[in-house]
This record gives sequence, C-alpha cells and structure tokens, in this order.
Amino acid sequence: MFLRLLLLLLLHPPTATVRPLPASLFFGSRTCSSSNCKIGEMGRQSFLPKAANFRLCNVSGFTTELLEVRSEDPTLHVLFIPGNPGVITFYKDFLESLYELLGGSMSVTAVGHISQSQKDWEKGRLFSLQEQIDHKVDFIRQEMQDTEVPIILVGHSIGSYISIKVFQKSPKKVIYCIGLYPFLKLNPDSVQQSIIKKLARSSIACAAVSFIMASLGFLPSRLSEFIVAKSIGKSWSRTAIEATCSHLLKYHTMQNVLFMAKTEFEKLSEEPEWAFLKTNRSKIAFLFGIDDHWGPLKMFEEISGQVPEIALSIEREGHTHAFCCTVAGSTWVAQHVASLIKDKILTSD
Repeated sequence: MFLRLLLLLLLHPPTATVRPLPASLFFGSRTCSSSNCKIGEMGRQSFLPKAANFRLCNVSGFTTELLEVRSEDPTLHVLFIPGNPGVITFYKDFLESLYELLGGSMSVTAVGHISQSQKDWEKGRLFSLQEQIDHKVDFIRQEMQDTEVPIILVGHSIGSYISIKVFQKSPKKVIYCIGLYPFLKLNPDSVQQSIIKKLARSSIACAAVSFIMASLGFLPSRLSEFIVAKSIGKSWSRTAIEATCSHLLKYHTMQNVLFMAKTEFEKLSEEPEWAFLKTNRSKIAFLFGIDDHWGPLKMFEEISGQVPEIALSIEREGHTHAFCCTVAGSTWVAQHVASLIKDKILTSD
C-alpha cells in the first residue's frame, strides 16, 4: 500500500478512459519539400520500424543511460529529456513510436538522469536539479557538438524545465523545444506537491522510503513485477512495469529521485524566465493536460498571458501526466510531438 501511494504521488499515472484521437493530430498526406526530409502520411510508408537500443555513455565522468533509435541519414536529432524519475526505459514505447511517425528520417535519443539507473554507478552520490541540467548540456557538447545535424529538444515534466535551460546554453545547436506536461513552477494548490516536498526535505524519511522500495527490489523479479502489476500498474504497459522493477526499486535511484525533487521545489519557487520565452516564442511549444497538478491549466493561462504567440496545446484524451506508462498514452503523445516537428519543418522550408 505504501508503494502504491508513493508512486501515485511521484508519477500520477493516468486513470481516465482513453477516447478516440482527434483527426487534427494525425499527419496529412503532405511530405516535406526538402529532398532530405521524407515524412510520408503517418511516417510509416518507406522504412522498417526499429527497436530502441539501450547503451551506457560516459558524460563528464558520469555513467549515463541512453535509449536511442538512430537514423542512417538524419535530417534532425530529437533529444529527449525525462521527468523525475528520470528512468529512460519508461519512455521506450514513446521513443519508438516517435521515430516511426517521423518516417525514420530523424534520430531519437533519450538521456537518463545521473544515478537514476539500474546500477549504482556513482556509489551513492546524490545529484541536484542543477547538476542534472549541467549533465545534459555536457552531453550535447560531448556527443553532438561535432555534427551539423540540428537538435530538437523534447522534455517531460521537469524535463521541460531542463530543456529550456539546455536551450539557453546551446542556442546554435537547438532549433526547437517541446515541453510535455511541463513542470515549470510550483503549484501551491497541489496537495501532492506539498506531501512530496515535506518528504523530500527529511533525510530520514527519504532513507526510509528508499529502503522500503529497495526491499521490494530484492524479491524475485517475477514476484516484484506481479506486485507492481496488481497495484499501481493495473493499466500500465509491460514496458512501464519492467522499468519500475529494474530501476525504481533501487535504494540509490529513489534517494536521487527524492533529492532531485527537493532541489526542484527550491528552484521552481522562482518565476519562469519570461524574457527568454518571449524572445524564443516561435521555437518553443508546450502540451498541457486537463488534470495535472505538475502543469496545471492556470500555468497554461499564465504562459498564454505572458507570451501570447507561443504554441500551446491541451491534451483532452485522458492520458494525463504519466503518459509513458501506457501504450495508448505513449502513442498519442508521440503523434502530437511528430505533428509539431513536421509543422516546424514545413514552416522552416
């Protein structure tokens, strides 16, 4: 029961019934006019889908988990930054769907947060929000600086905030930034945020929670997967259940999830950088959910008032914040992101 409560607060998984997708979010029959850009209707006609590949990468001395689907001749590179938990395997279905919808013309890479990993590569060290931001900036400088392929940043939840910060540091490489269910500012009306904030402030409570989670991780894998599937994961995909058991049921991961949350609450008490958003309004888009305490609709309204010309959308299909925990949510959001990217390419041409 404690596991269920904790993960419901952290992940806020979708509970609503999925309704049919509106036709406006699907690709039309047009293709890009550029000879290098080949995105057909739904991006499915001229290539074979690929599975996302998992690999480890050393970024500024830190072992980093990557999940990527590489195009042979990419026109753009989509760099995905997860929320918190920053476990990239949660997003496998989303990444593969996005690559397929883009017709295989763009590489897609997800960069995990330091020490929110399957193994405790950093020997118990805790990493703040700022350190995770610096880590993503270093990844671009180290892994993508020598390529001329432009970058599109896509972030989820606090990953949206991180993406904006990375955009500020890499303006010559990044051409577009998409925030999904963005966590950009504290929500004083959220009971969940208040509970997590109090929990994250207590080192004793964090240690206790992490120990309980890790204890479940010591169970045989089939048993831990059964417990997750029958509790919080009743509507979850196999991908999400496996990611929970392989990564979240680890002491070092939960300690880092909670420590990062603590520093998020400290930093996001500040106002968003409205000047940057206004200056780059044509290069930024946000997707909000109907019932999302991390990115409430009052934040949607505030951005709309501060930056009227920025691209804002509201998801009304019932997937909510943890879209990556279901196949339907992963597919819908991938379709939305692919549509935004396609529109960006067409307007650029």
